[in-house]
Amino acid sequence: MRWKRLRKSQNVEDRRGQRRSVGMPRRGGGMKVGGGAGIILLLLGLFFGQDIISQLAGGPTSSGGMPKLGQQPGQNNGTIVVRNDDEAGEFIDHILGGTEDIWAGLFQHYGQTYKAPNLVKFNDAVTSACGSTSSAAGPFYCPGDSKVYIDLSFFQELQRMGAAGDFAQAYVLAHEVGHHVQNLLGVSMEVQRRQRSLPKKQANRLSVLTELQADCYAGVWAHHAHKQFQLLEPGDLEEGMNAAAKIGDDALMRSAGRRAHPDAFTHGTSEQRQKWLYIGLESGDPQQCNSLDGAS
Repeated sequence: MRWKRLRKSQNVEDRRGQRRSVGMPRRGGGMKVGGGAGIILLLLGLFFGQDIISQLAGGPTSSGGMPKLGQQPGQNNGTIVVRNDDEAGEFIDHILGGTEDIWAGLFQHYGQTYKAPNLVKFNDAVTSACGSTSSAAGPFYCPGDSKVYIDLSFFQELQRMGAAGDFAQAYVLAHEVGHHVQNLLGVSMEVQRRQRSLPKKQANRLSVLTELQADCYAGVWAHHAHKQFQLLEPGDLEEGMNAAAKIGDDALMRSAGRRAHPDAFTHGTSEQRQKWLYIGLESGDPQQCNSLDGAS
């Protein structure tokens, strides 16, 4: 992935080395979103559908189409790059800068102003407006302070789980920035307002639909980032293909020896996640990310 073509963001806080205890959430801070096993495996199988791949790969890279599957001599052969924290930090700074530029342009197109989130790098645990959180929860977004939080060791965990690769790592951040977009548009507040008056089953369904919209927004970002910067190289899609054969709440539950239970889903099934990412990738239109339409 040609990630160094993206501008490096300055909206970064480095809290690594600061010790934090894990406690109760602060009052009024809002509920953090985007953490957990579902987002950890977001990219593992996004492109397992061959029909989706063939449609995305229909045009040559030089004209703005998504790169085609299949290796050619001298191209990326799927070798995993293991970064130290400093290299991972530079990577994520560039990806964040890319999200800032893409979403600023999209908001301007619709007559609005995009206010970029800050990214907080931390070790082990961190305190946000949403409370104190262990790094075991994975990357998350806190609407209470409009910040994305990530422990960079998370990328090593992705590698151990068979989900290594620039593209997968970039999508983790793009998904969290998708939650920030929801916050700016008032979606996060409205969803939390509705959830307070709903039974647990319906409230959980709203959470899933919110995560699917963030998947779609991540696809919108990738569509425009590749169009403007020729971001993706041959082999980037293969990184997702080779990472794992099953994703989504249903697949994760079965792999853990549990029966897939829709009422316990947090991020959606593999099929749902593929569907909404594809909508964003194909259209590049955030207005198509309407997963919440019709939700009670």
